[in-house]
Amino acid sequence: MRTAPTTSKRLRRAALIALAAVLLVVGLGLTGADIAGFGPGTALAQDVADAPAYRPAPQPGPGDYPRVAGVNSRVVVWLAAQLHLWFAAFVLAVPIFVLIIEAIGMATRDERYDKMAYEFIKVSITAYSLTAILGGFLLISLIVFYPDLMGYLAGIFKDSMFYYALMFFVESACLYLYYYGWHWLQGGFRKWVHLTIGLMLNAAGTTLMFLANAWLTFMMSPAGVDGAGVFTGDIWAAIHNHLWNPINLHRFIANIAFGGSIVGAYAAYKFLSASGREERAHYDWMGYIANVVAIFALIPLPFAGYYLGREIYSHSAVMGNNMMGGDFSWTFIIQAMLVGSLFLISNYYLWSGMTRIPGAERFYKYIKYILGVLIISFAVWLTPHNLPLSAMEIGEMGGSQYHPTLKFLGLMPAKNAVINLIIIATFFSFLLYRRGNKKGTVPISTQGNAPKILIPLAGLFAIGLVGQYAIQLFLMDPGELDLPADRAQYFRTVAYLLFFECFVAAVAVVLALKDRGILAENLYLGVTAFNVTIFLGVYGFIVMEQASPFLRNVAVSQFLQLISSLVLVMAIDLFLYKDADAIGELDWGRMTTRSQFALLLLTFVITMNMGLMGFVRSGLRGDWHIYGVMRDTSGWAFTPSNFT
Repeated sequence: MRTAPTTSKRLRRAALIALAAVLLVVGLGLTGADIAGFGPGTALAQDVADAPAYRPAPQPGPGDYPRVAGVNSRVVVWLAAQLHLWFAAFVLAVPIFVLIIEAIGMATRDERYDKMAYEFIKVSITAYSLTAILGGFLLISLIVFYPDLMGYLAGIFKDSMFYYALMFFVESACLYLYYYGWHWLQGGFRKWVHLTIGLMLNAAGTTLMFLANAWLTFMMSPAGVDGAGVFTGDIWAAIHNHLWNPINLHRFIANIAFGGSIVGAYAAYKFLSASGREERAHYDWMGYIANVVAIFALIPLPFAGYYLGREIYSHSAVMGNNMMGGDFSWTFIIQAMLVGSLFLISNYYLWSGMTRIPGAERFYKYIKYILGVLIISFAVWLTPHNLPLSAMEIGEMGGSQYHPTLKFLGLMPAKNAVINLIIIATFFSFLLYRRGNKKGTVPISTQGNAPKILIPLAGLFAIGLVGQYAIQLFLMDPGELDLPADRAQYFRTVAYLLFFECFVAAVAVVLALKDRGILAENLYLGVTAFNVTIFLGVYGFIVMEQASPFLRNVAVSQFLQLISSLVLVMAIDLFLYKDADAIGELDWGRMTTRSQFALLLLTFVITMNMGLMGFVRSGLRGDWHIYGVMRDTSGWAFTPSNFT
């Protein structure tokens, strides 16, 4: 007679099912999207064909797209590239934070960090092998199914392709030396050798990403070729095309967030399947570190995406309009839902983590307010500006097709304000978590020279980051944005606000060094929250009406103030609670099963989001292999739009 499964077995089974679902999404990418720019584009052919930006080169004919056993070439390449890129993003990101964790373990002499770093890199080894196999399959598929395209790209990038292969072997050698030499290269000088190998591994991996990004961005914003698509011989121009830097920044940050979420899912599964308390404590701690990595990469990610979108629009108004106002506009509503979900899930995990902290219950009362801010901000972030009304509602609104309030909330000034508010609320949750079991603060004046050096340095960073942009805005000529001279008043207003932010940062540094750290943190974080959400949130609507091109500069000023605040407040907080008396020790392993499934869900959502945005980026080329230079004339040169 079969016995009913125990609770532990049920949890393991549920975790396996959830992890399998996550890996399925990671592997297949559901959206079939980010194919390194090699796949055909979307059904925007006529719009892009009318763009006067480039004079197209002679186009390949139907005979230039071989059919092998009746296989759909586009689907094969799409899946091969999608699989390759998911695993590549993972193996690029993991060694970055593994090296940092190992260095922390070496500095603190805490073997737990070293053990965790080793387990993280162990997870990535299998993924690395799969990445190489899928990369080879992708290359063969491209050569077989798209010979003319590959021939053209190889003619331009042949030198960089050679260095790509060289860097691949360097990365492989460093990875295996780093992993298999972990236990041998311990202690003294050997540990420094091991860290150096890890640094070389990350340098090689990042170089690989930069080279591959040059090929895919060339397909969106070709450079180094004339109007007929003839290569002029300037390989650096082709690599350093208009979208290369934005893609490099965006993918680097996104890969770290993705890698952190994947190892978090691994830790969650191991936690749910653990049999002993010590094992659960270890994987609980590992999951927490992975979530922190994902959160800290997730915070600047929306701004990196905004930077990329702005540069796409500045390069081609056709691609920009199709992205934000055409066939792809509603994908950003889906993206808003996914991004909001990421922040909600991350905050929920932090709040769940407070249950393991003695004394953290005194902060529970703040959770409902943070949740309220997140939900309201999420709703505004999700609201489209053109949500249609019913026929009855149109009559009630006096013939207006769209709801006036929703249209107001759906504009970019409102969205820029609430995304900053979401990030500030998430950061506040993290601060509460850190302070959970602390009885009080430690006077900074009693902690030696370290805070007296590092806090002013953080203040100088904040002032320099914000101040340099304030000077740029103060000296900016409105004519640069095709605005009349009297619009300079809007530039000056934002510049004065940034100068005020710099002044408050200096005051916060002085207060912190005078043992008024809590006041310093609250002052600078509060002023920043007011500036970026309320003042610039409202002022953005005025700018949008009177000097619309300047709105992008308002968004940049919001981002710079936010980052400066996070850096300075975190620097103060690290010393403020350093070696403070604890109410009790953290009870690692005391976490709900729901919190672990939240980590699994975080991986699912971030994978969907990366795939969706890859779909948009690749699809913006329309039915061009290389935008404006080489058209895709195959019979399957389309991607289903939002209307199908």
